[in-house]
Amino acid sequence: MARTLAAALTVLRVFALGCVLLAGCSSAPQQQSAVPPEKAGDFAIIPPNKDNDLKLYYPDGRMLRGGEALARMHQNAGLILWLAGNQFFAMDDVVRAFQAQNRSMNVGLITLPPGLILSAIERGGWIYEGKSYPGRPDVYSSVNLGHLKTLKVAGMMSQYAIHMHNEMVLMVAKGNPRKIRGIADLKRADVRTSMPNPVNEGIMQFYGRKVLEQHNLWDHIAGGQECSSCQTTANNWFTAVHHRETPDRILANESDTGIVWLTEAIEAQRDGKAIEAVRLPPGDSLVNEVAYAIGPLDASRRRIVALRYLAFLSTPEAQAAYSKYGFVVATPESLTLKPIP
Repeated sequence: MARTLAAALTVLRVFALGCVLLAGCSSAPQQQSAVPPEKAGDFAIIPPNKDNDLKLYYPDGRMLRGGEALARMHQNAGLILWLAGNQFFAMDDVVRAFQAQNRSMNVGLITLPPGLILSAIERGGWIYEGKSYPGRPDVYSSVNLGHLKTLKVAGMMSQYAIHMHNEMVLMVAKGNPRKIRGIADLKRADVRTSMPNPVNEGIMQFYGRKVLEQHNLWDHIAGGQECSSCQTTANNWFTAVHHRETPDRILANESDTGIVWLTEAIEAQRDGKAIEAVRLPPGDSLVNEVAYAIGPLDASRRRIVALRYLAFLSTPEAQAAYSKYGFVVATPESLTLKPIP
């Protein structure tokens, strides 16, 4: 262990000679994808109006958002995180806690559906508001290990850890006017649903669909379609980014309920939105199955810092930042990096 640590420190010192790491590596070569410029049209597309999911944090408290953050991220950041989007409300605290231990570190962050992020990693970049932004992250997080296994097969990722847990609930308007008690109520003719899409929303791909199929409700919800931002039946809408759309649709009286993470319901209430969460039994909430997998990309130019960030996740400061928003932090054993199976 000591020998491994010493070797890592040696690599860090050598790296520091060429780039002042703690200054954010602003002069480091831009991390480019393998996709040639003429193929930029193949990059993954970020839905409109997602500035709050695209951030560049400076240690002095400044923050860039949206296209401006994307344009500077690979030049200015000393660490780039692309994380499953339902962590978005906790990440200001998590990143600032990390920066408190790395006082000159600029941190780039993208929080979008993990399937969409996976597509961007495979394609080598993003398109947002008509502009192309090539590059890949240093750290990727999904709500399911399956996405990381895909990157392992592609030769892009080899290690992972489980860094937290969550559970599914049904979000409803305050007072629960439709008296929704569980998954079975989703079949009622008077219940309109707002559901995460099955194309790139991990909560539906890996968990929600499983539960709906167990209740013989998948065809009732999907109406034979697998799409994003679409009306699948008279009573169901598949969202593009469910944790932002579903509470707004409920408050606009466009939907009555939808599957979300418990942490998202807590955050909506924290924001003063008039919604509630209907807790589900373990067989429907999948509280004993939901696990967030995270790991470094093998070809990252900032791998030493990526490993430092992953070690940070097991600290009391990181655990407190996540726990504040309702996440259940994983055990020290789960937080230890291991080979992707």
